[in-house]
Amino acid sequence: MTLPAAHTPKPGKNYAGTSPITRASGTMPVVLARHTRNDRLGDAVQQWAFGAQAAPLERAYDDAMRARKTGHQAALRQLANRLVWILHDCMMTRTTYSETTAWAHIPGVCDRFVGSGGQAALV
Repeated sequence: MTLPAAHTPKPGKNYAGTSPITRASGTMPVVLARHTRNDRLGDAVQQWAFGAQAAPLERAYDDAMRARKTGHQAALRQLANRLVWILHDCMMTRTTYSETTAWAHIPGVCDRFVGSGGQAALV
C-alpha cells in the first residue's frame, strides 16, 4: 500500500516542533522557532539529532550550519528537521537508511566522503 503523493513530512515536522515559523511583515521576513509541539516527540527528535552528530555526514552537515554562523540550537533543530525528512522518505519508499543516499544531494556535505557499502568513509 502506498500513500498519495500529497503526504509530505511537513505535518510530522510541525508536530515534532522542528520546522520553523516564517512570518513576513512588509519587506522583512522573520524566522522563529516553533514552541507549540508534542514535547515528548520534540525531545526525542532533539536527542536523536544530538546523538547523530557523531556520524561523519551528520557532523559535516552540522559543521556547514555552524560555518554559516548558525547557533548551536538552531543548527541542531535543522539537523533534526532533516532527519525527520529522511525518516519519512525511508518509510514512504520502504527502503532502509543509507547515509550516503540520504545526504548526497546537499552540497559540501558528501564532497569529503566516499560511500563504501552504505557507510561513509573519509577521503
